[in-house]
Amino acid sequence: MFAATADPAAPDSSRKRRDRDENSIVGSDFEPWASKRGEILARYTTTEKLSINLFMGSEKGKVTATSAMSEKVRTRLEELDDFEEGSQKELLNLTQQDYVNRIEELNQSLKDAWASDQKVKALKIVIQCSKLLSDTSVIQFYPSKFVLITDILDTFGKLVYERIFSMCVDNRSVLPDHFSPENVNDTAKETCLNWFFKIASIRELIPRFYVEASILKCNKFLSKTGISECLPRLTCMIRGIGDPLVSVYARAYLCRVGMEVAPHLKESLNKNFFDFLLTFKQIHGDTVQNQLVVQGVELPSYLPLYSPAMDWIFQCISYHAPEALLTEMMERCKKLGNNALLLNSVMSAFRAEFIATRSMDFIGMIKECDESGFPKHLLFRSLGLNLALADPPEGDRLQILNEAWKVITKLKNPQDYVNCAEVWVEYTCKHFTKREVNTVLADVIKHMTPDRAFEDSYPQLQSIIKKVIAHFHDFSVLFSVEKFLPFLDMFQKESVRVEVCKCIMEVFIKHQQEPTKDPVILNALLHVCKTMHDSVNALTLEDEKRMLAYLINGFIKMVSFGRDFEQQLSFYVEARSMFCNLEPVLVQLIHSVNRLAMETRKVMKGNHSRKTAAFVRACVAYCFITIPSLVGIFTRLNLYLHSGQVALANQCLSQADAFFKAAISLIPEVPKTINIDGKMRPSESFLLEFLCNFFSTLLIVPDHPEHGVLFLVRELLNVIQDYTWEDNSDDKIRIYTCVLHLLSAMSQETYLYHIDKVDSNDSLYGGDTKFLAENNKLCETVMAQILEHLKTLAKDEALKRQSSLGLSFFNSILAHGDLRNNRLNQLSVNLWHLAQRHGCADTRTMVKTLEYIKKRSKHPDMGHLSELALRLPLQTRT
Repeated sequence: MFAATADPAAPDSSRKRRDRDENSIVGSDFEPWASKRGEILARYTTTEKLSINLFMGSEKGKVTATSAMSEKVRTRLEELDDFEEGSQKELLNLTQQDYVNRIEELNQSLKDAWASDQKVKALKIVIQCSKLLSDTSVIQFYPSKFVLITDILDTFGKLVYERIFSMCVDNRSVLPDHFSPENVNDTAKETCLNWFFKIASIRELIPRFYVEASILKCNKFLSKTGISECLPRLTCMIRGIGDPLVSVYARAYLCRVGMEVAPHLKESLNKNFFDFLLTFKQIHGDTVQNQLVVQGVELPSYLPLYSPAMDWIFQCISYHAPEALLTEMMERCKKLGNNALLLNSVMSAFRAEFIATRSMDFIGMIKECDESGFPKHLLFRSLGLNLALADPPEGDRLQILNEAWKVITKLKNPQDYVNCAEVWVEYTCKHFTKREVNTVLADVIKHMTPDRAFEDSYPQLQSIIKKVIAHFHDFSVLFSVEKFLPFLDMFQKESVRVEVCKCIMEVFIKHQQEPTKDPVILNALLHVCKTMHDSVNALTLEDEKRMLAYLINGFIKMVSFGRDFEQQLSFYVEARSMFCNLEPVLVQLIHSVNRLAMETRKVMKGNHSRKTAAFVRACVAYCFITIPSLVGIFTRLNLYLHSGQVALANQCLSQADAFFKAAISLIPEVPKTINIDGKMRPSESFLLEFLCNFFSTLLIVPDHPEHGVLFLVRELLNVIQDYTWEDNSDDKIRIYTCVLHLLSAMSQETYLYHIDKVDSNDSLYGGDTKFLAENNKLCETVMAQILEHLKTLAKDEALKRQSSLGLSFFNSILAHGDLRNNRLNQLSVNLWHLAQRHGCADTRTMVKTLEYIKKRSKHPDMGHLSELALRLPLQTRT
C-alpha cells in the first residue's frame, strides 16, 4: 500500500482508487430519504397530547476570553454534567403541531448556538433531542418523531463536518474532495477527536449512539479505515436497545448515514439487517404486548409503524444487490414463519423484475403468512405494485390474477378493498382483454356502491379510471366495456367527475388518430363533454373555461360522417344546443359548418343541385343565427366576414349581403379598448386590420339590383365617418387610403380576382360611364377627407406625421391613380413638396421613390412619369 501511494503513476492503484470512488457514490436511481419524509409525516399522526423536555440555558456556560484553557474545558464539562443532572423543563400536553413547532425551534436554536460559537450548547440540544427517541409513550407518532429529530441530527452532523473541514484550509491550499487523513492538519484532527471524546462521555446509550452516528463522516479526518471500523461497533451498540421499535429506527438511521458516507461498505449494512432479523421475534414478545395494552393500541395498528424503517433498511441493502440476495432473504423469511411485515418490506425494496419472476413463490409465501397484525391484502397490494412495473412469466399471469383477486374480493372494508383493487386493475389492463377488465370494474362497483362507500375513495377510483384509459386507446373497445359508464356514475361529486371527464378527453385527443362516427363513441363522449360543459358557472376561471373548450373542440374535430353531410350538420346542431356556454366551442362549430359548406361545394364542383343549394343555405343560416350569441366583438366581425365569403363562394348572394351588412352595423359598437390575454389594449389597430380584409372581399361582391351602386361601400364609409377615432390617431386616414385602393380596383375593366360562378361589378356594369362617375365621386369625397386631415397636422408636434402621411398618400396615387390626369398629377406634386416642407421627410425613402419613378417612366405608356420626375425636387439636408 505504501509503494502504491508513493508511485502515483501506478496504473493498478489509480484504477482501484477510481473504482472505490465510483462505488462510494449513490446514483440517481437510489430514492433519497428526503423524498420519504413528507409521506411519513403525513401518514403517522396523532391526536393525543405529547410532551417534550427543553434545555434551559445556564449562565455558567459563558466564559471570558481571558480564561485559561483548562478553566474553559472544566467549565464545559460542568455544563454537560449540569445538563445530564436535569437543567431541563418538561412541556406537557402539546398538540402534534405544537410538538412539531417546538422541534423546529430547537433546530433553529441549534443553528443560532453554533453561529454564536456556543458549541457546548449546540451539543446539549442534540443530546436532548436524541433522548426523545427513547420515548414511545405516544407510539403511533414515533415514525414522525424520528423524522423530525433526525433532521436536527443531520443539521448537527453537517455543522461539525464543515467546521472541521474549514480548519483544514489555510492560505496555501484547499482540501480536495477526495482527501486522505494525511492532508488534514493536526489542529483539525485534534478538534475532531475532541468531538468524538465529548460524545463518548454521554452516559445514555441512545443519545450516545445517535450523536456519534450523526458525525460518522468526520472519521474521514482521522483515518482511512475509521468509518469501516465504526459501523460494526455502532451496529453492536444497537443490540443494547430493548424496545424493538426504537431499535429498528436506530438501525434505519445507521443505514441512512452509512449509505451517505460509505455505500460501498455493504457488509456492515447487511450485518445491521441480520442483527435485526435475529431480534425480530421481540415484536411478538410479552414486553411489547403489555406496552400495547397500556396504550390501547391494536397489533394491526402497531406493526405498520415498523414499515418506514424496514423499507429503508431493505432499500439500502438491496441497492444494486444481486438476485441471489433476494433468494437468501426469501429463505430467511420462510425460517421466520413467513412473517407478513418482513415479507412486505422485501417486496417493497427489491427490484420489481426480481419480484415479478418469483410471483408464484411469493403468492405461496403470502398464503402461509400469519394474518395477525398485518393482513394479507397489504401483501397482495405490494406484489401488485411490483407487477405494474415488471411482467411475470406469461404462463403464470392468469393464475396470479385469480389468486390475488380471490383474496381482494373477500375484503369487507371498502377502503382496504379499493386500495388493493386500484393496484391490480393496472395488472389486469396490461395483460388481459376487456372481458377481464369488465369483470374487475363490476366487482369494484359491487363493493363501493353500498352505503355510498365511493364517496370516501374518489382518489383511488380516479386512479382506476386513469389506468383503464391509459391501456385502452381504442375508444370503441373502451366504451364497449359494459361496466365502464356505470363506473363513471360513481363520481357524484361534480369537481371529481369533471376531472375524470377531462382525463378521458385528454387521452381521446392524444390517441384518436382517425375521425369517427361510431355511435357508441359519440354518445359516450357527448355525455362526457356535456358533464364538463355543465360545470361552467359564473365563478369558473377563464383558464378552466379555455381548457374545457379545448377538450370539447378536440372531440368535435374528430367527428366525421363522411359523405353524409346532413348527418354531420345535425351533429353540429345538437352540439350547439349542448355547449352553448363556451364561446370557443361555438366558434369552432361555426368554422366546422363553414367547412362543411365548402366541402359540399367541392363535391359538387361548384354546380349545386337544388338539394345541395338548400343544404348550403341551411349551413349559412346556422352560422347567421349562431354568431350573434358570441361575446367577443372582433370574433363576431371576423366570423361575419368569413361566413359571408363562404356564402358568396356557394352563390348565396343575398345571404352574403346579410353577413356583410351585419358586420358593417357592428362596427360602431367596437369599444376603444379590448381585453387581449388579460390586458386592455387599444382596438384601432385590430379594426384597421379587419377593414382591410373587408375591403378585399367587397371588390368581388356584386351590387344588389335594388340598393344602388356600391351600396355596401357607401354604408361602410358612413360608418367609418361617424366612428369616434382616437385623438392623435391617423388610422382613419389609413383606412380612407385603403378605400381609395378598393375604388381604384373597382374602376378596372376586369377585376384582379373573382369567385367562380359569381358575377362581380365588372361583369354587371361592363365599364359603364355612370358607374365610373359614381366611383370617381366617391374617390373625390375620400380624397377630400384625407387632405382635410393633412391640413390639421400643420402643427409643430404633428409635422412628422404630416410628412409621413403625405408621402404615403403620394405613393398610393402613384400606384393606383392615373397621373395623366392633370389635377391628380398636380396633387401628387403638392404632396411631394408637403412631405419635404419642414425637413421631416425620410430622405432615403424619397430618393428611392424618385429612382423608382424614373425607372417606370422608361416603360411603354409611362412616358408621362418622366415629366412628373422633373417636377419632384429633392430637398438637400442643408
